Amino acid sequence: MINVRVRLRPIVSRINIPTVLKTAILPGNSIESLFVATQTGEIYCIGNGRIRTFLDIRSRIIKLGTTGGGYDERGLLGLAFHPHFSYNGLFYLHYSLAGTQGPGALSEPFQPDPCNPKTLNLKWINRETRYDHIDTVEEWILQADGQSHKRRTLLHVRRPFLNHNGVNSLTFSPETGKLVYTNGDGGSGYDPFNLSQDDREIAGKIIEIDVHKHPFLDHPPVVTQFHELPALLQETLTVIVKGVRNIPGISFQRYNNQYIKYVGNVGQDLVESIYSFIPYKPMPVTQLVQASLMGLKLDEEGFINLGWRGWEGAFPTSIIRDCSENPTMDEKTIAYYDEAVITSVRRLPPQISYFHKDSRPDKFGATALTGVQPYSGNEILGLTGSLVFTDLARNEGAQPPARGVLAYSRVRSDCRLNDFHVIETDYDFGSQSAYYVSLGTNLTQTKLYLGVYGSMKVADYHQGTVFEIVP
Repeated sequence: MINVRVRLRPIVSRINIPTVLKTAILPGNSIESLFVATQTGEIYCIGNGRIRTFLDIRSRIIKLGTTGGGYDERGLLGLAFHPHFSYNGLFYLHYSLAGTQGPGALSEPFQPDPCNPKTLNLKWINRETRYDHIDTVEEWILQADGQSHKRRTLLHVRRPFLNHNGVNSLTFSPETGKLVYTNGDGGSGYDPFNLSQDDREIAGKIIEIDVHKHPFLDHPPVVTQFHELPALLQETLTVIVKGVRNIPGISFQRYNNQYIKYVGNVGQDLVESIYSFIPYKPMPVTQLVQASLMGLKLDEEGFINLGWRGWEGAFPTSIIRDCSENPTMDEKTIAYYDEAVITSVRRLPPQISYFHKDSRPDKFGATALTGVQPYSGNEILGLTGSLVFTDLARNEGAQPPARGVLAYSRVRSDCRLNDFHVIETDYDFGSQSAYYVSLGTNLTQTKLYLGVYGSMKVADYHQGTVFEIVP
């Protein structure tokens, strides 16, 4: 693979954490505008040389940064525009609802112990009271007067923990025309309740929503499992992937009259992983619910399973016990051995894996995967037809300030394991930390946008910059 070097051209600065970067054509316009959604609830529209607030839902967002030293994974996490947005003005939001703060599903931090079976198969009980917050997926409309309002709620999902809610979590599939909702396993660590492998659970799945068939319900129920939804809602939902830990969205790349789908799974202790697939077997939610009620085993041949929690990327999920005197002798124990065996054949192997510790000179130690986008442009030499991804920050024991990482890999139509290479950048961030929090593209995938933030804390406001990645 060749060395690729790019520049970062600032577009907008001093904003809050940019969670979504994507373009759309506004009604009455003929050219694309860049939309930037922030975790705190602002959406900016950038076009024709001006920046304006498209929508501000900060009052609808749960109060952020109140626990965990200010770190938070809730907020405005998803923004998608209807394929006919320029005509109908419809767009979709995923965010954490204000006023829904709960105590959490567990009273103390979770840590599985392979020597203690009682810690391995916990159950999420008292879900109506033991939860962290409620996420909502909504349909909005941009009116002729330029004002936006909510039309309806598509889903209300109760989440057990603060983290792993997904980010850049909404997009429309160019294959099916349906809204794709990507969400994580519910949080904590190690998926305490194994929600991601449970076909009854909404958590840890990638779900397609048929917005054209979705009924208008005044008060859709708050749920955690598919069977809790009214039959009319179940009929609009399809599961396309399970075994998800946490995911920075899904992207599509047209290839020989078909689409390669890319999804990234944020790792636990060892590795970050990117998966790709072309054919897949969607699983209607009505079928999942019926099988669950009748105690039937589903035929999962062709159904995409990323393998979590039994597998972390290409490896059985392990627990690392530190050897303080000699870190090179850290002990790694398989946390969920039985589950690793059961899902060993069913799971989809990753196409790209990169490690939290990697001493190779052309690689880096990872923190968390934050974006995956194909690039079809010709301006950046060496990147045409490549898959570009971002990691939050190098994890190499270096002193602050933190620096994010931009990297790429060649596209493989067979979706088999592939190598990657770091992309060099020339921007001088000075003494400020630069966490790479998001990656976006335009409608034709010929431009790339990078979201950078100066802090890990959502309540450290106005430290964000959006760049265009240019030659």
